[in-house]
Parts: sequence; structure tokens; C-alpha cells
Amino acid sequence: MLEVILAVVRRDLKLAWRRQADIGAALFFFVIVASLFPLGVGPEPDLLRKLSPGVLWVGALLSTLLTLPRLFADDFRDGSLEQLMLAPQPLGLVVLGKVIAHWLVAGLPLALVAPVLGLQFDLPGDALAVLTLSIALGTPALSGIGAIGAALTLGLRGGAVLLSLLILPLYVPVLIFGAGAVDATLTGLGPQAHLSLLAALTVAGLCFAPFAAAAGLRIAVD
Repeated sequence: MLEVILAVVRRDLKLAWRRQADIGAALFFFVIVASLFPLGVGPEPDLLRKLSPGVLWVGALLSTLLTLPRLFADDFRDGSLEQLMLAPQPLGLVVLGKVIAHWLVAGLPLALVAPVLGLQFDLPGDALAVLTLSIALGTPALSGIGAIGAALTLGLRGGAVLLSLLILPLYVPVLIFGAGAVDATLTGLGPQAHLSLLAALTVAGLCFAPFAAAAGLRIAVD
């Protein structure tokens, strides 16, 4: 089982390396959103600190959403997806490998660059650490949930718009707990409860979402 997942992860990472522009576009979008917001609301430090958790998390969420339409689309166009579906291994494990690869390409870089962007909002060191941890914990859930929408909208005209309408409401709990962890740190309440709930959402997303997405892929291909 683990060999199947690792093989899919290696394959998708190699393919992603060949289209580095797509990776850079999502990361650049996150940087632009986070950088423009302080210019729009003004340089007041207290206001920036208060708004920073929501702004940075919304930017990370939208950046992840930007990369989801291509999660299965390339394999669908070149016929690789049908070959993966005919393999003896469970399709859910294949989807889990693709979700992990998507997080490594689209989610992990956001977590690494988030502390640098947090400095623009005058966040203290402990809040920057929690911001990094919350994005690292929450983005796998975004990838898992997003895989369901990417599978259901595969091959549809205007699928990217429909994907956003389907997935954004499901992203709300992740957004609330992710931003809430940083906000709780700023107010001195402690982020443990929010991070625990965020980790629970990620575990649930990685355990159940790939198999739901696999069912969606079978519907889309049939």
C-alpha cells in the first residue's frame, strides 16, 4: 500500500517539476495578496495584527484553490487516468498519493513563505510560528477536500468556476480554525484547541476524501 502511494507521489512530483511556472504562479499569487493588503488598509500596526490571521489564511486558501483544476486534468487528457483506474491497486490509494504530492507542491511552500509575509503585519515570533504550523496542518485538508471537487468537475466546461462554488463552503471550517489559532495566540488564549481541531480535519480529509474523490473520478470517466 505504501509503495503505491510513494510511487504516485514521485510520479506527480516529477511532472510538477516540469511545469514550475504553475507552482510559482500559486506562490506568487499568495505573496501578492498578502503584500497588497497592508497597502490598502494602511500602516496601523494594531489593525494589521488584528486582520493578519484572516488575510494570510484566505490568501493561502485561494492559492491552493488555484492549483486544484489541474490535479486530475492532465492525466485525464492524456489517458493516464484511465490506466491508473485499471490498475489492480485501489483507486483511493492512487488519489491519496496525488493529494500528498499536491500538498508538497502547493501547500508546503505556502507554509514556508508565510512567516516572511507575516512580518509585514507586525506579527510577533510566537504568532509567526503558529501561523506556519497552522498552514502546514491545514493545507493537507484543503488538498484532500479539493480533490473531491476536482474529481466531480473533471472534464466539465467551466469546471474551474464550478469547482470554486463546490469547494469554498467546505473550506470554511479549515479557515476558521486556522485563522483562529493565530488569533488566539495574539490574544494570549493559546492555539492548542484550534490546532487540534485543524489536525483532526486534516486526518479526516486524508482518510476519507481520497476515496470520495475516487468515486467521483469513476463517475467523470464513465
